[in-house]
Amino acid sequence: MSPYNDKIVDHFMHPRNVGEIPDADGMGTVGHPSCGDIVRFYLKVEQQGGRRVISQIRFKTFGCTTAIATSSVATEMVQGKTIEEALQLKNEEVAEALGGLPTIKMHCSVLAEDALRAAIGDYLKKVGDDHLLEEVKSQSRKHEEKELLTRIKSGGK
Repeated sequence: MSPYNDKIVDHFMHPRNVGEIPDADGMGTVGHPSCGDIVRFYLKVEQQGGRRVISQIRFKTFGCTTAIATSSVATEMVQGKTIEEALQLKNEEVAEALGGLPTIKMHCSVLAEDALRAAIGDYLKKVGDDHLLEEVKSQSRKHEEKELLTRIKSGGK
């Protein structure tokens, strides 16, 4: 019996928003040291009614079934959202959107969240939004500390 439910298999077999955006407004790449997964998000941002909206988002993932599935579903969750709304996405929500993940694969949802945050950070740096960029960096540091503690508690995986 597969450890993966139908939603995970569907997003792995038929990933949404896969590919590159050559003229992306933001790009972020992250990796996981113990498993070797690498996730890269690309995004385009449009002004709509004075709000910065993610009009297009794509990903490229070198990794396992779950890394691809979490990248796919995360792009669906933030497409059409404002930058501020997208920054609220948490890895637990990504996992929940896929009907849950095996505990040993939760780090894949963390990669999706971190790659999104890195792409948004890259965009904010390019447009000179230093205030929100500092907030993103602070969130990233807190998230990295939480992830490190989780790895330590689980024996480094």
